[in-house]
Amino acid sequence: MPAELIVIGAGVVGLSIAAAAQDRGLSVTVIDREGPAAGASAGNAGAFAFTDILPLASPGILRKAPRWLLDPLGPLTVPPRYALRIAPWMLRFGRACAPARVAQSIVAQTALMDLSRAELDGFLALTGTTPMLRRDGNLQVYESQAEFDASRPGWDAREAHGIEFRHMAPDEMAELQPGLSPRFTHGTFTPGWYSIADPKDYTLALADHVRARGGAIEIAEIAALRPTETAVDLRATDGRSFTAAQVVVAAGAFSHRIARTLGERIPLETERGYNTTLPPGAFDLRTQVTFGGHGFVVSRLSTGIRVGGAVELGGLNLPPNFRRSDAMLKKAKAFLPALKTENGVQWMGFRPSLPDSLPAIGRARATPRVTYAFGHGHLGLTQSAGTARLVADLLTGRTPAIDLAAFSPQRFKRLP
Repeated sequence: MPAELIVIGAGVVGLSIAAAAQDRGLSVTVIDREGPAAGASAGNAGAFAFTDILPLASPGILRKAPRWLLDPLGPLTVPPRYALRIAPWMLRFGRACAPARVAQSIVAQTALMDLSRAELDGFLALTGTTPMLRRDGNLQVYESQAEFDASRPGWDAREAHGIEFRHMAPDEMAELQPGLSPRFTHGTFTPGWYSIADPKDYTLALADHVRARGGAIEIAEIAALRPTETAVDLRATDGRSFTAAQVVVAAGAFSHRIARTLGERIPLETERGYNTTLPPGAFDLRTQVTFGGHGFVVSRLSTGIRVGGAVELGGLNLPPNFRRSDAMLKKAKAFLPALKTENGVQWMGFRPSLPDSLPAIGRARATPRVTYAFGHGHLGLTQSAGTARLVADLLTGRTPAIDLAAFSPQRFKRLP
């Protein structure tokens, strides 16, 4: 007999979907190429960034991109040997930066953020992970009046969507987060920005919950899907095969390869993120701090202080460039002079990114038995509970909690 549901992907999105599906009464098997928390779900900044409604694709990024792209260690870069391959994605990205498209993306992103925030407490209670949640907020800092003024349209957009924030002078910033360099002249604090004690531990806890509820977690790399009249056949690279009545593709940066076996070419690319995790006690961090002009954040985890971020659009196969981690750590030391930078552990992971900064959530074109849930970029943890609710709605025949038109996997037209 086929399995009732197979979820491909044991990251935070896939395991959240598995837990939500189990809560709806479905029997679930999760299949992952490496196992739970093996990818970006382990090494991210640990933030539930519900206030982060502005898409990466925006006119502001277009203005900054030429300068950033010239710096191989800057906030946004494309390795030269990958430039030709990513050109079609970049063309779509440029089109998504049009003001009308950005406004549409903000509306859709806000709806998913609001749903994810509303679902979070109940989901944490369901999975027994409530003690891992922190509500420390986020402090975004600026080095000049000009940089702060340039950020104001983004804060106006957030205000229009009901997001709470507070602009701060240097003395207020110092009270909230002692130890900041005096080079930062302005700041904005968002109290609705939450975090998790450690993203890897959280994802592993979700895996434990799924197993405790009778779910199975298999290690296999799914190479192809083949729909039949009554089920979906899955073929793994090691020759094994699986069959399920329904399948969810939540395999992060590898999802488009699986979708391609169903005849769909979804323009998923890889934001390669870098970080360094320092030992606990490396700095007295009281809130997550975002250095937006430099494209990275510093986060307090139960396992240490994590310095990371930036975007390297470099695909899945190029070797890591850990000079990017080194560059961010050097800047963090300058921005937080008391930061102890010894004995850090470096990491690089793949964030799955679509050109308009919105995930793909919806049915496959080839068969309603396959549902896609991938492409969350750097917001996978943030949007995991909301995505789990939406996919559970689709799997059980309920009307999704929000309109999914903007997240349609089929929204990208073929380039001429």
